[in-house]
Amino acid sequence: MGRGRQKAKHTKVARELKYFSPATNYSELERELASGHSSDEERWADLADKYNVDDEDTEEDDR
Repeated sequence: MGRGRQKAKHTKVARELKYFSPATNYSELERELASGHSSDEERWADLADKYNVDDEDTEEDDR
């Protein structure tokens, strides 16, 4: 496939994505938002604890 055809195809796909607007299911969105605030916060806290690195430890390793 030549560069012109490839560029035209990418332009077509980009235009389709730009103007695509799916139907929004507000009841499903409301259910999702209402159901998991505490579990999301707990999950982020667990990840923060797991990957939190003290700056003091890394400075000693660099010496």
